[in-house]
Amino acid sequence: MLLVVLWLGVWQAPVQGQVLPLEQKNTITGNWLVQPEGQVQLVPYVSSQHAKYKALHQWLSITQAQPFQIAFTAPKDLCLFLNNRLVFKADSSANYTLDLAAFSRGAAPVEGKYLLTVWHPSQQPNVSTFRNVPLVADEQQDEGQRPFSVQVREYVNQNTFIIFMLLIGLLYGLLRVNFPADFKSRFSPHNFLRHDTQEMLYSGKPLGTASNLLFILAFSLSMGLLIAAIHTNVQHVRLFNRLFPVSEADITTKVLFYTLLIFGVVLLKYVYLKVMSFVFGLEELVKLQYREFLRSLLFMGLFLPFIMLLYLSLNMIMPEAILLISNLSVALLLVISILRVFYGVNKKVSVINLHLFSYLCATEVIPLAIMLELIVFNF
Repeated sequence: MLLVVLWLGVWQAPVQGQVLPLEQKNTITGNWLVQPEGQVQLVPYVSSQHAKYKALHQWLSITQAQPFQIAFTAPKDLCLFLNNRLVFKADSSANYTLDLAAFSRGAAPVEGKYLLTVWHPSQQPNVSTFRNVPLVADEQQDEGQRPFSVQVREYVNQNTFIIFMLLIGLLYGLLRVNFPADFKSRFSPHNFLRHDTQEMLYSGKPLGTASNLLFILAFSLSMGLLIAAIHTNVQHVRLFNRLFPVSEADITTKVLFYTLLIFGVVLLKYVYLKVMSFVFGLEELVKLQYREFLRSLLFMGLFLPFIMLLYLSLNMIMPEAILLISNLSVALLLVISILRVFYGVNKKVSVINLHLFSYLCATEVIPLAIMLELIVFNF
């Protein structure tokens, strides 16, 4: 669901034993193996004798110097494992391509090789459809151009993104109907540009009220959806794959994971400020600082669904430009929030004070650098 790449001319490619360029070292063969019940060793797969086996294996030599693109036809729920780590799950019956070299990074080879496992919960996988996607030599090459290039056309199933967009619109609509005063105060440009240092946090409402939590949840879902779209576009999520071994197809899980992560970070920011302000002896700045931080996030988060609409409509036409716009949107949201915190605090106490500047660096600048690294620059 995350990565479905259709290669032109792939239908005419033979199933096995095709001749590949000498430069392509990463190749898959027809030498499949099975593990008989009660045995540790893998034995060669024979279709007439092993028709009931739902898992087929193959040892692969993978070099990181070039991609290892394989194409195959997969029924729904077909799973691929590399060294017993899930790297792909088919969300529907379709033709797919996958770069095994990308998933081998960080995995330790066994005697220089990686074990590829193809498994289906209810039937034996049709491994005869598995084939290499050869590197294509351009017919006309400019001087100094690399001799081989991989030509791909990407397709990303956008149904999940559309459903989450509808959910975000519904959530903002419910907030506008049920909490009109709060909605107007948070998303009014006049209130956003106003800097009243005497204004109480959330207009006097405590953090745990239903309206405050729902506004933060709506922002977290918008931000999480955009981050999942960004990382889907670059074909892998390093942070996510380090924490949970899920397939690229599971967009829903990624969106929910990022939503909960952002929701928790926003709430725990207040606790973090309380602790750091106690250490630096600046407890009187916590409410002002957190108010400016949250007011900026919620206001600018209202525009994230529009960036997501831009992604859904133009990603297939200009993926690099849309990826750049999406990354810049996330980066600007975080950076502007921090700048507004500095500006708001400076209206009460001058940030030229070295002690206060060190406190703001510890509570704002360092977390900002970490967030940018994990969200924008982690690929």
